Amino acid sequence: MMQRRPLLIACLTAALGATLGIFTSTAALAQAPDWKKVRIGVEGAYPPFSEVGTDGKLKGFDIDMALALCAEMKAECTLVQQEWDGMIPALQAKKFDAIIASMAITEERKKAVAFTNKYYNTPARFVGKGSATTDVSPAGLKGKKIGVQRTTIHDRYVTAFYKDSEIVRYAKQDEVYLDMAAGRIDATLGDSVAEDGGFLKRPIGKGFAFIGPAIEDTKFFGDGSGIAIRKADTTLVDKFNAAIVSLRASGGYKKIQDKYFDFDVFGK
Repeated sequence: MMQRRPLLIACLTAALGATLGIFTSTAALAQAPDWKKVRIGVEGAYPPFSEVGTDGKLKGFDIDMALALCAEMKAECTLVQQEWDGMIPALQAKKFDAIIASMAITEERKKAVAFTNKYYNTPARFVGKGSATTDVSPAGLKGKKIGVQRTTIHDRYVTAFYKDSEIVRYAKQDEVYLDMAAGRIDATLGDSVAEDGGFLKRPIGKGFAFIGPAIEDTKFFGDGSGIAIRKADTTLVDKFNAAIVSLRASGGYKKIQDKYFDFDVFGK
């Protein structure tokens, strides 16, 4: 009997290992999301991409895109409103699974999150009192107050180059527009489409215009706006990329685009 104990122990160990292996595999499968349900972080304060309507409901290009992409993926989507400053921290904390909030694909952000391919790409511009020929160089805006939404690519750009201007930072782009209209700041730098639809074409923007040329600096402004996702969730990145391609091929993208813009917002 003593001679059989090592064999018996070996058999029991192998059986236990196999059982644990099954449990481990089952647990891994149970933990791996199938992405039939996806929570999407949105801002709700960045018209015409994302805003809250008079009925209290979220609307805008980003909102319609989020819902359309989820439909392409055959996924049930929940929109989670989140202030811009906390977008990436909330994603990392698993408050939601993806960010669709006009977030530029930059090298700096790639250190923290994964991105899909772009779903639109538009240039940055200054807005103020003046015209396209107004000098908006650092020398031209010396001593001026420039308003930006904080922690954005536009914030980083003016911080880097406009050392002799006073940079005024806001939590929401809507707050920038209010102070522009009240004369508390002289200019703002932001996404040209958001400025046009969210300010210039509205009563609050009367008397203001784009000043200076469009600014396209990929180092600061990236390669368009993409969907931010946790780095570990590569399957979800692939699903969204496939959905973007499918939505554009079906004509669904253009239908949404034409609802808000009279040009190709997808860009180059």
